[in-house]
Amino acid sequence: MNKGEVTQAIKGLIGKVSPASEWVTITQKQINDFADTTGDHQWIHVDIERCKKESPFGGPIAHGYLTMSIAGQVVKDVALERKFRQYAKMGVNYGVNKVRFPAPVKAGARVRGTAKVIEVTEGDNYIQVVREVTLESEGGKRPCCVAEQVSRIYF
Repeated sequence: MNKGEVTQAIKGLIGKVSPASEWVTITQKQINDFADTTGDHQWIHVDIERCKKESPFGGPIAHGYLTMSIAGQVVKDVALERKFRQYAKMGVNYGVNKVRFPAPVKAGARVRGTAKVIEVTEGDNYIQVVREVTLESEGGKRPCCVAEQVSRIYF
């Protein structure tokens, strides 16, 4: 398929929601490693004993940006447009238009996600795909992350 055909095929996916991904566990070690990497050692993430006593969440929670970064891992296999990347040179993460964290993710929780293509535009040597990614934490009442991820598929 050429770029024009891929563009039209992906445009046909607009509004369709992928099946849910497999569950992924967010561990305390991942949270601690993220804190070390970013320098964000706020106690609600890394101080287990204090969290048990003082946190309204009953234990440590993942950083919002850690949760958002997990979105790439969680939805990579379920993004409906992924099957068209075989016709391209490469795909890159171009950014995020909007992100919200409606509910916390507790250490040890499992998350999964869905993806929905919401916009497709064509550039000179790329296709830009905006998808809404929604992550849920197992047993949660609200999503833990909703983000508009922007990807580019280069030809």
